[in-house]
Amino acid sequence: MKDSGVDGRIIELFRSGDGVVSGAALSRLLGVSRTAVWKHVKGLRASGYLIEAVPSKGYRLLSSPKVLTQLDLSAGLATTRIGTSIICLKETESTNQVAFRMAEEGAAEGTVVIADAQSAGKGRLGRIWLSPPGVNLYCSVVLRPAIAPMAACQLTFLSVVAVARTIESCTALTPQIKWPNDILINGKKVAGLLNEMNAETEKVNFVVLGIGVNLNLDMSSISESLLRHPATSLLEQGGAEVDRLAFTRALLVELDRLYDVFLREGEGPVRAEWLERSAIKGRNVKVSQGEREFVGMVQGVDSFGALLVQLSGGKVETVLSGDVALI
Repeated sequence: MKDSGVDGRIIELFRSGDGVVSGAALSRLLGVSRTAVWKHVKGLRASGYLIEAVPSKGYRLLSSPKVLTQLDLSAGLATTRIGTSIICLKETESTNQVAFRMAEEGAAEGTVVIADAQSAGKGRLGRIWLSPPGVNLYCSVVLRPAIAPMAACQLTFLSVVAVARTIESCTALTPQIKWPNDILINGKKVAGLLNEMNAETEKVNFVVLGIGVNLNLDMSSISESLLRHPATSLLEQGGAEVDRLAFTRALLVELDRLYDVFLREGEGPVRAEWLERSAIKGRNVKVSQGEREFVGMVQGVDSFGALLVQLSGGKVETVLSGDVALI
């Protein structure tokens, strides 16, 4: 059980129980007095937790704050690395900026930064990621793998596959991966990933995995002029709101599992799953790299995440960057 303090353990005990938890049980399990239990319950109520006092029986958690909180995310989180420290912000410019700065200052591996809204969300190639409050997930994770800088791009496989797995576990939807870092549902973008690195010549100091997922965004509220590509949300595609807390906790667990596989076995198993989920493998695409454009069939990705595109004459182009569109 992660030790997030008495408040966190109270939330965890509410979750692990089957309804009402007595004050005596909380006192015994937490090793504090009944008076201390009451003070912590009072503090949780002040933080937005709706906790009912059931006469002669104890306490029952009815609801949590609408925003994601460190207590809710950490309570009983079944991970070994990811989520060792979780910082939840009401709003920030960019969770990647915050996580990057914290990593520079020594934040531990597995540190997670989450914001309810971003004023300057970052997308790939310097683009803006729209980040309204209360509806989506904006998350960044600090990793410190002992790998060479050229291998850091392999972590893109990890974050993209983790998001795809989480969508499948929390909804009835079938996500697909579009190179290099997008998640599509029915051909529309529902999530994007942005990894940033700090490295020296021969070693990675840290990598920040940036993750943005449109969960409950009402797409009719977004002007199409602000969207570079067709976008969607899990709400729009599935017809029902997604529990942001459950989704985020599930994602942290998937990230933890996949990162463990990556550290033990390398990128091979994760890349294989990436390819299985690819929306473009075996498809004809147009690749745009500044003023240069070419067309070919996607053969796959190499071990460093580069897209392999076979031209009509048989030559295989290795694409390290650029925009890819299905034909």
